[in-house]
Amino acid sequence: MTSTISSTLDLADIQGGILHPRPSPYVGAYLLLRIDDRRDGRELVRRLAAVVTPAADWTPGRDAWLNVALTYRGLAALGVPDASLATFAPEFREGMAARADRLGDVGVNAPEHWEHPLGTSDVHVALAVIARAPARLAELLEQARAAQEELPGVRLVWRQDCYALPTEREAFGFRDGISHPAVEGSGIPGSNPQEAPVKAGEFLTGHVDETGDLAPVPQPDVLGRNGTYLVFRKLHQDVAGFRRYLRAHSATQADEELLAAKLVGRWRSGAPLALAPDQDDPELGADPSRNNDFRYRDADERGLRCPVGSHIRRMNPRDAVVTGEVRLHRMIRRGTSYGPPLPEGELADDGADRGLCFVFVGAHLDRQFEFVQTQWAGDGRAFGAPDEVDPLIGPNDGAGVLTIPARPIRRRLTDLPRFVTTRGGEYCFAPSLPALRWLAELSD
Repeated sequence: MTSTISSTLDLADIQGGILHPRPSPYVGAYLLLRIDDRRDGRELVRRLAAVVTPAADWTPGRDAWLNVALTYRGLAALGVPDASLATFAPEFREGMAARADRLGDVGVNAPEHWEHPLGTSDVHVALAVIARAPARLAELLEQARAAQEELPGVRLVWRQDCYALPTEREAFGFRDGISHPAVEGSGIPGSNPQEAPVKAGEFLTGHVDETGDLAPVPQPDVLGRNGTYLVFRKLHQDVAGFRRYLRAHSATQADEELLAAKLVGRWRSGAPLALAPDQDDPELGADPSRNNDFRYRDADERGLRCPVGSHIRRMNPRDAVVTGEVRLHRMIRRGTSYGPPLPEGELADDGADRGLCFVFVGAHLDRQFEFVQTQWAGDGRAFGAPDEVDPLIGPNDGAGVLTIPARPIRRRLTDLPRFVTTRGGEYCFAPSLPALRWLAELSD
């Protein structure tokens, strides 16, 4: 059976955490499980499907939720037929570890250095458990634990606790989670009033995408439709090294803050350089109705305000002229901090592991996540600077370059080190609720 084109979102069938932005603050945990017995695995999926909240039931005050996703090996472990498995995206079937060279996960980022069991055959089911308060998180984690009860063929193999601070700051000190697109038909507003809603098929299988075609649907239709691909990456952040770099390249604390803003494209408050080029504006940064209301082409085409190669401009060039059609590479991004914050002002590494759990949501792994990772973050040619990569997350090695346009003389940094290291990751598929129930009812 093949899917038919639809412009209506079946919110009752879509996992709620896929489309809805997360609140702040919150606490959470990512859980990875291995399936050793497919019957137990199917029972696990049946139980989990009963506690996943659909997007149709989402309320602004919702205080806890759980999302379920599976790797390619996880679908196979449940007994999905080979003919169906073959209809999933080739990138998903290969898995993130197998595509490490393409993604730039080499050297210290290579899979052999990843945190076990990330990138191995042991990862089958991924759970994201999020709550506004620790007590509610504990309740939902207990539900997740109960779903595994008396199922010896299912084993928890990894857990990562995470959080979003009340300040909404990530480990480097920047307000995070500011930018997200509106998905056509969802009724959920985007963060930039100047950006038209993006076609649903960019984020959900079985709907029309920005090319005018139907986003490929894994078969059968009940399994593939209204699902989405997820990318999970655990990224270690060298906060002390970032602070030392700013200190070494600045004459004053004000210069440090400006340099940090030039690297990222926003002040730490969240105020974008495109709107506040000369000094921070905390009120602007804290105002969700204004802090993402900008474009680049007319106001800052040359990057005199926000450098063309800065992090946020690479992740979303908006209306700027770059290689690739921007709307074909838009992503829903979820970032969640992990590890203890480094005390304010501390320049020495305390040895703690801290960073970001990055989650991508989209229907096209190749031209969304992989394109942005390789062409925009890992290669400067799209931005007219072949020897430059993303200054924040790019594979810099102590000789990284960033051009900061200015009048009368530009500034050119030539010694950028690596600030972010990949600790591991997975490609997953988040099925619809009907698909979860279909998986639970599989038989040998």
